[in-house]
Amino acid sequence: MEYRKILPSDDEKVREFVCSQWGSEQMVVHDTTFCLSNLPGFLLMEKGNITALLTYSVAGDDCEIVSLDSLIENRGAASYLIGMLEQEQKAQHRKRIIVSTTNDNLHALEFYQKRGFDMVCLRYGAVDRARKKKPQIPLKADNGIPIRHEIELEKML
Repeated sequence: MEYRKILPSDDEKVREFVCSQWGSEQMVVHDTTFCLSNLPGFLLMEKGNITALLTYSVAGDDCEIVSLDSLIENRGAASYLIGMLEQEQKAQHRKRIIVSTTNDNLHALEFYQKRGFDMVCLRYGAVDRARKKKPQIPLKADNGIPIRHEIELEKML
Protein backbone atom coordinates (compact mmCIF):
# COMPACT_ATOMS: atom_id res chain seq x y z
CA MET A 1 0.00 0.00 0.00
CA GLU A 2 1.53 3.30 -1.13
CA TYR A 3 0.18 6.84 -0.90
CA ARG A 4 1.97 9.26 -3.24
CA LYS A 5 1.77 11.96 -5.89
CA ILE A 6 0.72 10.95 -9.39
CA LEU A 7 3.80 10.28 -11.54
CA PRO A 8 4.08 10.49 -15.36
CA SER A 9 4.46 6.69 -15.39
CA ASP A 10 0.94 6.45 -13.88
CA ASP A 11 -0.75 8.07 -16.91
CA GLU A 12 -2.39 4.96 -18.35
CA LYS A 13 -3.58 3.64 -14.97
CA VAL A 14 -4.98 7.06 -14.04
CA ARG A 15 -6.78 7.26 -17.40
CA GLU A 16 -8.32 3.81 -16.90
CA PHE A 17 -9.31 4.62 -13.30
CA VAL A 18 -11.03 7.93 -14.07
CA CYS A 19 -12.84 6.46 -17.08
CA SER A 20 -14.14 3.61 -14.91
CA GLN A 21 -15.34 6.08 -12.26
CA TRP A 22 -16.66 8.94 -14.42
CA GLY A 23 -17.41 7.38 -17.82
CA SER A 24 -14.72 9.46 -19.54
CA GLU A 25 -11.66 11.55 -18.76
CA GLN A 26 -13.78 14.70 -18.91
CA MET A 27 -15.23 16.39 -15.84
CA VAL A 28 -17.42 19.45 -16.22
CA VAL A 29 -17.50 21.64 -13.10
CA HIS A 30 -18.69 25.26 -12.88
CA ASP A 31 -18.94 25.41 -16.68
CA THR A 32 -15.27 24.40 -17.03
CA THR A 33 -14.17 21.15 -18.65
CA PHE A 34 -11.20 19.37 -17.07
CA CYS A 35 -9.34 16.35 -18.42
CA LEU A 36 -8.86 14.40 -15.19
CA SER A 37 -5.93 12.34 -16.45
CA ASN A 38 -3.96 15.53 -17.19
CA LEU A 39 -4.33 16.99 -13.70
CA PRO A 40 -1.89 16.68 -10.80
CA GLY A 41 -2.97 14.69 -7.80
CA PHE A 42 -2.38 12.00 -5.25
CA LEU A 43 -3.21 8.30 -5.28
CA LEU A 44 -3.26 5.15 -3.25
CA MET A 45 -1.63 2.26 -5.06
CA GLU A 46 -2.28 -1.30 -3.85
CA LYS A 47 -0.89 -4.39 -5.55
CA GLY A 48 -0.16 -2.39 -8.69
CA ASN A 49 -3.65 -0.89 -8.92
CA ILE A 50 -5.05 2.51 -8.04
CA THR A 51 -7.64 2.17 -5.29
CA ALA A 52 -8.05 5.87 -4.44
CA LEU A 53 -7.35 9.00 -6.47
CA LEU A 54 -7.57 12.76 -5.92
CA THR A 55 -7.03 15.22 -8.77
CA TYR A 56 -6.81 18.98 -8.41
CA SER A 57 -6.33 22.26 -10.22
CA VAL A 58 -4.66 25.45 -8.98
CA ALA A 59 -5.66 29.03 -9.77
CA GLY A 60 -4.00 31.83 -7.84
CA ASP A 61 -4.42 31.33 -4.10
CA ASP A 62 -7.01 28.57 -4.57
CA CYS A 63 -6.64 24.85 -5.02
CA GLU A 64 -9.69 22.99 -6.31
CA ILE A 65 -10.32 19.30 -5.80
CA VAL A 66 -11.67 18.24 -9.19
CA SER A 67 -12.18 14.55 -8.42
CA LEU A 68 -11.89 12.29 -5.39
CA ASP A 69 -12.66 8.59 -5.61
CA SER A 70 -11.97 5.63 -3.37
CA LEU A 71 -12.88 2.08 -4.34
CA ILE A 72 -12.95 0.94 -0.71
CA GLU A 73 -14.83 3.25 1.64
CA ASN A 74 -14.42 3.71 5.40
CA ARG A 75 -10.68 2.97 5.40
CA GLY A 76 -9.61 6.61 5.50
CA ALA A 77 -7.98 6.65 2.07
CA ALA A 78 -9.89 9.69 0.79
CA SER A 79 -9.27 11.56 4.03
CA TYR A 80 -5.57 10.76 3.83
CA LEU A 81 -5.38 12.05 0.23
CA ILE A 82 -7.07 15.30 1.31
CA GLY A 83 -4.52 15.59 4.13
CA MET A 84 -1.67 15.20 1.64
CA LEU A 85 -3.20 17.90 -0.54
CA GLU A 86 -3.65 20.25 2.42
CA GLN A 87 -0.01 19.84 3.46
CA GLU A 88 1.23 20.53 -0.07
CA GLN A 89 -1.00 23.56 -0.57
CA LYS A 90 -0.09 25.08 2.81
CA ALA A 91 3.59 24.71 1.91
CA GLN A 92 2.85 26.58 -1.33
CA HIS A 93 1.05 29.33 0.64
CA ARG A 94 -2.36 28.76 -0.90
CA LYS A 95 -5.26 30.25 1.06
CA ARG A 96 -8.03 27.71 0.53
CA ILE A 97 -9.14 24.45 -1.00
CA ILE A 98 -12.47 24.34 -2.79
CA VAL A 99 -14.53 21.44 -4.06
CA SER A 100 -17.87 21.17 -5.83
CA THR A 101 -20.40 18.39 -5.66
CA THR A 102 -23.88 17.91 -7.03
CA ASN A 103 -27.09 18.55 -5.10
CA ASP A 104 -27.93 14.83 -4.95
CA ASN A 105 -24.61 13.73 -3.46
CA LEU A 106 -25.54 13.70 0.21
CA HIS A 107 -22.61 11.40 1.02
CA ALA A 108 -20.09 13.92 -0.37
CA LEU A 109 -21.74 16.83 1.43
CA GLU A 110 -21.47 14.92 4.71
CA PHE A 111 -17.91 13.75 3.99
CA TYR A 112 -16.50 17.20 3.20
CA GLN A 113 -18.26 18.99 6.06
CA LYS A 114 -16.90 16.45 8.56
CA ARG A 115 -13.43 17.35 7.28
CA GLY A 116 -13.79 21.09 7.85
CA PHE A 117 -15.27 22.24 4.54
CA ASP A 118 -18.16 24.72 4.56
CA MET A 119 -20.80 25.34 1.88
CA VAL A 120 -20.25 28.71 0.24
CA CYS A 121 -22.00 28.71 -3.15
CA LEU A 122 -24.94 27.18 -4.98
CA ARG A 123 -24.59 27.09 -8.76
CA TYR A 124 -28.20 26.77 -9.82
CA GLY A 125 -28.63 24.72 -13.01
CA ALA A 126 -24.88 24.06 -13.40
CA VAL A 127 -25.35 20.34 -14.02
CA ASP A 128 -28.10 21.02 -16.55
CA ARG A 129 -25.55 23.17 -18.44
CA ALA A 130 -22.78 20.58 -17.99
CA ARG A 131 -24.99 17.92 -19.56
CA LYS A 132 -24.77 19.85 -22.85
CA LYS A 133 -20.99 19.20 -22.85
CA LYS A 134 -21.15 15.73 -21.28
CA PRO A 135 -24.51 14.13 -22.15
CA GLN A 136 -23.77 10.93 -20.19
CA ILE A 137 -24.38 12.77 -16.89
CA PRO A 138 -27.53 11.07 -15.56
CA LEU A 139 -30.72 13.03 -14.93
CA LYS A 140 -31.32 11.35 -11.55
CA ALA A 141 -29.07 9.83 -8.92
CA ASP A 142 -29.46 6.31 -7.55
CA ASN A 143 -31.24 7.89 -4.56
CA GLY A 144 -33.92 9.33 -6.88
CA ILE A 145 -32.87 12.98 -6.50
CA PRO A 146 -32.72 14.92 -9.79
CA ILE A 147 -29.13 16.03 -10.49
CA ARG A 148 -29.30 19.72 -11.43
CA HIS A 149 -27.10 21.97 -9.30
CA GLU A 150 -23.58 22.25 -7.93
CA ILE A 151 -22.69 23.11 -4.35
CA GLU A 152 -19.25 24.57 -3.71
CA LEU A 153 -17.54 23.98 -0.39
CA GLU A 154 -14.34 25.55 0.88
CA LYS A 155 -11.74 24.94 3.54
CA MET A 156 -9.50 27.80 4.56
CA LEU A 157 -5.86 26.85 5.06
